[in-house]
Amino acid sequence: MRLRDADALIVLDVQRDFLPGGSLAVRDSISVVPVLNRYIHRFTRAELLVIASRDWHPPDHCSFEAQGGPWPPHCVRDTPGAEFAPGLVLPDDVVIVSKATHSDADAYSAFDGTKLAVLLRAQSVRRLFVGGLATDYCVLATVTDGLDTGFEVVLLRDAVRAVGIEPGDEAKALDQMRAAGVTFIDLAAFDAAD
Repeated sequence: MRLRDADALIVLDVQRDFLPGGSLAVRDSISVVPVLNRYIHRFTRAELLVIASRDWHPPDHCSFEAQGGPWPPHCVRDTPGAEFAPGLVLPDDVVIVSKATHSDADAYSAFDGTKLAVLLRAQSVRRLFVGGLATDYCVLATVTDGLDTGFEVVLLRDAVRAVGIEPGDEAKALDQMRAAGVTFIDLAAFDAAD
């Protein structure tokens, strides 16, 4: 797997509230940080676009249990829980995409309610490499929207983790992505190309 000029990396929602001890912790989520750092380094070294998405919720967001949503409060804007993971080494020129920023609209996908597609097209991006949290929600939604928007999508299989509310949720999400035409790779694919 060799990087091309039309490639971009999307790091999805690697925020404190999704890490161990956070209000909506994803199992084994901390393990994606060093792996993502290696991908980030490769993209930065190749002078390719790196994007970091984040949940950036208002305190009364519709996805929160108090408002009838399914989730505990998480990633409330300008709080420690909304900060990117400690140790995640984002480049100085990272593009940050904030999503689900309005009280009355939820957004799992980094494309939903953002200008991500416009930004990618302006940069002549054609292929997206996606990693982060969580496989069965925001990763699945972003990958699906990326395909629907006309991008080629590569899932960084060693840099995603699932919420897994129900047994089998992760496997279902991965099967859905594979069936849609997503390519799965891990760091070994890059190492072999070096």
